[in-house]
Order: sequence, then structure tokens, then C-alpha cells
Amino acid sequence: MVEFDYIVIGAGSAGCVLADQLSKDGASTVLVLEAGGSDRSFWIRTPIGYGRTFFDPRINWMYETEVDPNTGSRKSYWPRGKVIGGSGSINALIYCRGMPGDFEDWEALGATGWGWNTVRSHYEAVETRVGEDGSTSGSGPLYVTNVRREIHPCNRHYFAMAREMGLPVTDDCNGPEPEGVTHYRITTRAGRRWSSADAFLKPALKRRNVKLVTNAMVERVDISGRRATGISVLMAGGRQQFRARQEVIVATGAVNSPKLLQMSGIGPGELLSGMGIGIVHDNANVGGNLQDHLGINYYYKASEPTLNSMLSPWWGKLLQGMRYVLFKRGPLGLSVNQCGGFVRSHAHLDRPDQQLYLNPVTYTTSPSNKRPIINPDPFAGFILSFQPSRPSSRGRIDIRSADPAAAPRIVPNYLSTQKDLDDVVAGGRLVQRMARTPAIRAFAMEAMAPDIEHFDDDAILEDFRQRCGSVFHPVSTCRMGRSEATAVVDANLRVFGVEGLRVADASAFPNITSGNTNAPTIMLAHRAASLILQDRPRRPVPIQT
Repeated sequence: MVEFDYIVIGAGSAGCVLADQLSKDGASTVLVLEAGGSDRSFWIRTPIGYGRTFFDPRINWMYETEVDPNTGSRKSYWPRGKVIGGSGSINALIYCRGMPGDFEDWEALGATGWGWNTVRSHYEAVETRVGEDGSTSGSGPLYVTNVRREIHPCNRHYFAMAREMGLPVTDDCNGPEPEGVTHYRITTRAGRRWSSADAFLKPALKRRNVKLVTNAMVERVDISGRRATGISVLMAGGRQQFRARQEVIVATGAVNSPKLLQMSGIGPGELLSGMGIGIVHDNANVGGNLQDHLGINYYYKASEPTLNSMLSPWWGKLLQGMRYVLFKRGPLGLSVNQCGGFVRSHAHLDRPDQQLYLNPVTYTTSPSNKRPIINPDPFAGFILSFQPSRPSSRGRIDIRSADPAAAPRIVPNYLSTQKDLDDVVAGGRLVQRMARTPAIRAFAMEAMAPDIEHFDDDAILEDFRQRCGSVFHPVSTCRMGRSEATAVVDANLRVFGVEGLRVADASAFPNITSGNTNAPTIMLAHRAASLILQDRPRRPVPIQT
């Protein structure tokens, strides 16, 4: 049996950071296992290429939720990365740390040591911030790029709208004044996607003490007594076992991390017994506390050219494709989510409750089985969008069977609290006010159905139920907390009831952050590595003779 000091399961946004940090000093050996394969794909490397990876089963788990009665009795499609870099290889690239208050919430919920002042230092450690003039600040491996000069000029109407409404405008939602309308920073370097795999894993693999195994499905964590001792893996050549001298760290994301714990006998006892899985530790919180953001788009025909005009005709696609291949410039080097920000729907609120987007593109005529991003409408258009920032509804993820290849049962339980319904109405009313500003009226030639302009509260809510969709931010299914009465891991990310086992990914969030979750996932993994190394036993120093 092959042995390593640390076994990291998952080469996603968190696992890549762990591989780098745990191996950096050369004192420990690290094995990283990934169920998917290589990220060397043109559509992964090209920022806007996530429109192509959205339905690609070679690099995407392509999960579906159960039918949700609160969202029109619809299933939700949940793309999750099954590839080196994980979901950070197929996401929309937006980098948002979250609001400082998000992390004060974490600490209040029992994640001691995860307040804003602490986590900010980990953000700063991982980032190199690239200015719009190409200048840099910070020295971290993760490039976070200001693309203000590249975004479509029609975005000026969005900022004019904010000024007319009296909404704050901020230069950077990751800066000292994060609240307000802004243009989003994205994780690119020199026009290419720069995922956690690029920033952390690939440099780590140059070290002799790091090994990566791909196309490896971990079927369970091996546990002897009350201690994790290794893993059992299904590979092309059959089943193989690896032993961990120190720790096993699960970093397979908010869907697969609770699934793997349950497959390993850690979870709701009644569920596991029914699946014929031996109970190692009965904890009903494994798979619970599921949270996600829901968003909705409102479509408008535009009075001037937008990205549609550049990317809809075949010749436009060809021209912009050549521009990107030759110069790494143009819309293919960006996210379509170019502007947005965090705002308060009502002035009396103590912090932002909505995340906004203005996208200079529409895709209402796109085929239903295609990701619409690269199939824009043949006319100029734009989107106004909102998502409530801090939903209070809670769902669950549980295994369906003892088969490690079977997709889990995802019950999102969206919109199941009055607070979440109120937040939807507040967001809809905010969009109404946005659409009525002179700036947007000048930009919008006409609203496309359904038009929110004359909706009352009930109509806003019913339309949201029928058309909203996941923004693909599932978190908190193995949440941190004070005790196993409410949580799965402690503030050091150690799994309650089992030694030598941690969970370090978005599933460990005590609460969802206000916005996009990739940045806080990377931050969490960076801090997790420091906590793991603090607990590493000191090795005896050889006696000099």
C-alpha cells in the first residue's frame, strides 16, 4: 500500500490550494486525487468558453436537483466541475471576497477565528491584483484582473443609472469600500482563465513530494476505529488503496463532500443503515444546511449595439475569435457578467441584501439544450438581474445508494422561508426602480416579456418562482460550528467523531457569503492548510555525530 503524509481528495479550487500549501516546505508528502481529467482544453482556457463547458459530461458532473415545489415544480441544473481545477475551471470567473459582515456571521455561528480581520490576511496572501493599466499589487499566485478597459462601452448606462438612483458606486467590491455598483474583477492572467489549478497545483506538481492522480473515483475514506487511515479508490486498473500517515482532507465540494462522508459511514444513521453502510459516526448534519443563491434575468432590447452585435453573426464570432487567438483581447477574454455589485434594496437596511448584474447581451432565442452565452440574440439587447444575497432557506444532499458512481439526491428547498420571499419582492422592486431611471429608459428600446414594469408584489414573486435559477453557489453541507449538534466540522475543519479527517471546501462554510463563492473557497483552503500544518507533529531531528 502506497503511503503519503496527506491525502487531498479533489483537485478543485480548494484542493489545489491545499496541495500547494501542505507541500511547500518539503517536509510532507501529498497525494491529490481528482475524479476528472486534464484542464488542457481551449474552452476551459478561454474565459467565455464556460458557455461550452456547461453541458460537457467529460468535465462536468451535470447534477440535477429534485423537483422543487417552490420554484414552479421544476428541477434545477447544477453544473459542477469534474476536471482539474474543479468548478473554478468552468465558472464565470467573477472574484468576490464577500462582504466583511459575512465573516463576522461565520464567527458568530461558531467558526471561531474566521472573522473578517483574519480571513482578509489570507485573501491578501493568495492574490496578485492586476490594475487596468497592467500594474500589479500583491504577490500571491492567484491573478485577479481589473478589466475595466475591456468591458463593453454600453455599461456606462448602468453606472449612470446608479448615480440617478443614489446607489453607491465603488471601484472594487473587494476593496475597502465593497458596497456599491461596480465592474467585476475576474480570475484571468494575460487574457486566459487563471484557475486555482494554474495558481497553486501546477507549481506544486514541480515538487518531488506531490503526486496527482486523475480519473480516480474515491469510493470511501478508510476508517479504523475512530481514525481515518486512508482511502479506497476506483481507477481504470481497478480498486487501489492509499494510506495517510497524517490526515485525509476532503475537498470535493458542497455536493460531493457530504456524499463521500456518507459513503464512508459518517452521516445520518438511519439513512446509512438503509443503504447497508456501516455507521462510523451518526451525525444528521452531514448533507444538511444546504444553501444556494437564486437569480433571475429581465431582458431588454437595446437602443445601441451590445455584445449581441459582436457575437451573434457568424462573421462576428470569426472576427472576435481571431482577435482573441492573436491578441488575447476582446469579449472572448472576459466574462459576460461584466458589471454588477452589492446594494441595499431599502435605505434602512444595515448592509447590502442584493447582488446585481448588468450583462450587455441577451440570449432569448438560444436553443433550450445549449448554454446561451455563446448564442446571443440577433438584435442588440441587455439584461438586468438580481439575486438575494443571504437566503435563509435550507436544503439537503444525501446519497441515493451505496454505489459511489450514483449521483446524490439534492433537495434545495428554495424559497421556503418568509424572509426569502420578502427578499425576492424587494429585489424585484429594486429592478423596477432601475428600469424607470432615465439612463435605462434611454438604453432600453423595449422590455421583452415578461416585463416587470407593472408587476405587483404577487406577480414579482410568481414570475420569480417560474423563471429563477441557481447561480451555482451551493455551500454549507458540512458546515463549521461549535459542536456536532449543529455542525459537521469544528473551527479547525476537523470532522466531529473521527480523527485524522477534515473537510476543507465550500461545504464547510457556516453560512453562504453575499456573492460569488469561488474566492472564499480559495481563502478557506489557504487558512485550512495553515491550521493543518499547525497540528503537524514535529519530526525528530537527527542527532549529529
